[in-house]
Amino acid sequence: MSAREEILEQISRGLGERGPNRASEYASIPREYKVRGTSDPAARVELFLDRLHDYGATVYRCTNAEIAATITRALSLRNKQAILVAPAFPRRNLPAGFTLLDGASASYSELDQSAGVLTTCAIAIAVTGTIVLRHSAEEGRRALTLIPDYHLCVVYENQVVETVPEGIRAMSHFGTAPLTTISGPSATADIEMTRVKGVHGPRTLDVILAAGSL
Repeated sequence: MSAREEILEQISRGLGERGPNRASEYASIPREYKVRGTSDPAARVELFLDRLHDYGATVYRCTNAEIAATITRALSLRNKQAILVAPAFPRRNLPAGFTLLDGASASYSELDQSAGVLTTCAIAIAVTGTIVLRHSAEEGRRALTLIPDYHLCVVYENQVVETVPEGIRAMSHFGTAPLTTISGPSATADIEMTRVKGVHGPRTLDVILAAGSL
């Protein structure tokens, strides 16, 4: 037995049945913060848009029927001719006139050299302007949304919740799926406060906010 294992075993024996009941302790924590949104759907969406703009994301609004045309507009404005696509991205929403590559089979090198990626999302949180991916087939594997330098994400208005607690409750239904949260284009700052984009993910984020549902 290693020293580490011996120490852990002693701790375990010491706690025994007298160890803390984490569930009851957690339940007893006062929750005085806002746990549910109070805004109407229109105000909630406007709050989400406001946060995205603050972060420097480019946002397009459209109806459900206009998604393909809006994707065409976004890619054209970025001069993108070929783009990776999450494997189960809705085919009805794919635009014509572009080279759409299978993101599921792309190697890390191909991801790095790609012009960008097109996905949906799982949910979005208005108050923080956060997009949540659970990496289903519609959203693509984690590497697909972290390595390419450009991410075009389709978010539906009915996926937007107002508060972080509401988002966490929604995420609790995702099971053990890996999660990625996106609050604007990837950026970080060093100790001298030099801001660098694209360190931990795409440096350019475009969001299509569509009325209706996935």
